[in-house]
Amino acid sequence: MGTVSDGIEKILFTEAQIQEKVSDLAKQVTEKFSGKVAKDNPLLCICILKGAFVFTADMVRQMNLPLELDFIRLSSYKKGTDGGKVDLLMDMKSEIEGRHVLVLEDIIDTGSTLAYLKELLEKRRAAGISFCVLVDKTPRRKKALKLDFVGFKLEKDEFVAGYGLDYAEKYRNLPHIGALKR
Repeated sequence: MGTVSDGIEKILFTEAQIQEKVSDLAKQVTEKFSGKVAKDNPLLCICILKGAFVFTADMVRQMNLPLELDFIRLSSYKKGTDGGKVDLLMDMKSEIEGRHVLVLEDIIDTGSTLAYLKELLEKRRAAGISFCVLVDKTPRRKKALKLDFVGFKLEKDEFVAGYGLDYAEKYRNLPHIGALKR
């Protein structure tokens, strides 16, 4: 019988490193949006499901701001690790127009998912769109996108999992992020 870590070749970011980075990112977000949001116009935090749910939960608990939370589910991965066309699987319920929006994402790889979401939020007339990404994986980037808050940079083309990120729906419950065995 295997363990949840079977299939992980090496740990890239430890639980302690992740928690330190989340704390730093939450402080940066709080600083940026202090004075721009209020009780009657809170920051709208959008979590991209499923991968960003752990990151989002940790982030919003540390952000000292009036905020609302919503969820969207997008998919560009089909039975494997190659990103393709983006599908909207579950839309958010919140009114977007005139709101400051913070998109929370676990990892940016090709950039297709965030580019799609940015276009969607622009069509819905958000007052401002900011992106907070835990892992910025650059080798396969196809879409240029301004990232406002970045946790870790990953320069190698490794498939990673843990802390919400998955491979075939596995590894989400790991407290760290690791590279999968090839």
